[in-house]
Amino acid sequence: MTGPELDALVDAARAGGGWAFGRLWEELAPVVRAYVRARGARDPDDTTSEVFLAAFTRIDRFTGDGRAFRSWLFTIAHHRSVDDLRRGPREVPADVVDDGRRAASAEDDALARLGSRDAIRLLELLTDEQRSVVLLRVVGELSLEETAAVVGRPVGAVKSLQHRALARLRREISARAVPPTGPDAIARSR
Repeated sequence: MTGPELDALVDAARAGGGWAFGRLWEELAPVVRAYVRARGARDPDDTTSEVFLAAFTRIDRFTGDGRAFRSWLFTIAHHRSVDDLRRGPREVPADVVDDGRRAASAEDDALARLGSRDAIRLLELLTDEQRSVVLLRVVGELSLEETAAVVGRPVGAVKSLQHRALARLRREISARAVPPTGPDAIARSR
């Protein structure tokens, strides 16, 4: 969805257009669900619904454009996921079961931005703060400034968290790399 389209939907939803909020749900719920799922929400669907309910009840007081709405929505999602984590032990996100659909779901598209389902497992190696920053930047497509506002940290701290998270992931991926074998590998080693 383009910036002007998102801006128009936010304006219509703020003016009381339920249809517009429904479209915002259709467009943004999959990425919000992917975010809370990767953060370890026990029930990502329920948490996503809570996020949108909170946004719906306060949309008339929201000020800003589509980009600001997206950031505000992820702020709510972040706070809901923190609350969910405080309620009990987190679960490692399970693989999505094949439901027979022929086209990828919007959530699958959002998760694909992470690279693969294995990438979600790698995120479990990060601290909660690092994971939040990476997810907000990649899945949420938020800027450094927007991410800083969501997590309540200075931009410099967010940059540092992102740098340390990516370095940790890089080290882990490198450690998991299997050296090539076979005749080609032997020839290359000479």
